[in-house]
Amino acid sequence: MFKGIKIKNVLFILLGSAIFSFGIVHFNMQNNLAEGGFTGITLLLYALWNWDPSITNLLLNIPLFLIGWKLLGKNVFIYTIIGTVAVSIFLWFFQLPRIQLEIPLTEDLTLAALFAGTFIGVGLGIIFRYGGTTGGVDIIARLGFKYYGWSMGKTMFVFDFCVIALSLLTYLSYREAMYTLVAVFVGTRVIDFLQEGAYAARGAMIISDLNTEIANKIMSEMDRGVTVLKGHGSFTKQDREVLYCVVAKTEIVRLKSIITSIDPHAFVSVSVVHDVMGEGFTLDEYKQPIEK
Repeated sequence: MFKGIKIKNVLFILLGSAIFSFGIVHFNMQNNLAEGGFTGITLLLYALWNWDPSITNLLLNIPLFLIGWKLLGKNVFIYTIIGTVAVSIFLWFFQLPRIQLEIPLTEDLTLAALFAGTFIGVGLGIIFRYGGTTGGVDIIARLGFKYYGWSMGKTMFVFDFCVIALSLLTYLSYREAMYTLVAVFVGTRVIDFLQEGAYAARGAMIISDLNTEIANKIMSEMDRGVTVLKGHGSFTKQDREVLYCVVAKTEIVRLKSIITSIDPHAFVSVSVVHDVMGEGFTLDEYKQPIEK
């Protein structure tokens, strides 16, 4: 049953669940800020009837577990169970009187919103990056990303807005609702950053009359691969080769120096690459995974 489940992924999902729950308890609940998704519903139930979020979180997610099993597969389903149960446990744990920290920021809701968004975004971002969810709208967002390529952060933001609107109609003041939107926006940006990849390499497109010399020097001095693409100049009407190379962010200055030393007049376009998989980045020269 547990074939394919990685201990590393489980540990990071637990870490993300702890960070997420810490933010909910110490910044959202303590400063009367709402949240989106199913977590926002649990906070709404807590504010109206004092129902424990650690319990309602599990109860609300039970119907979605079957969806997660059928559409996401066994491994993601198991990771989702782990993430959802872990969040409930950590929510209960951080609410214990001996454990809970008092971080009152009601007089500075800007800081409360920024910290809430950061903790929630980092926690969920880690969980998503290692194949898990915390149930609820996370499953919906993951399905949208898997089948339609929708940004997980943006999908969650739309759902979150609807839950926050309901919270505004029931227990939130306008001031608290506006700061809640700030927290949600910060959280979605952090989620997208971690989901797309924090590595942020650089991709370079190189057009030169000395492509062979440039490619050879990049491969020999930087130990980076170079791909030769076929291009056609719209103005010159001539076919020519275009070099494409991906390097680490810290190597871009060295790459430019190599190009300039051979052809100072070369045309170079550098773009941000949010995530990279393959030899030299996630695989070594023997096609084995590189542990980071």
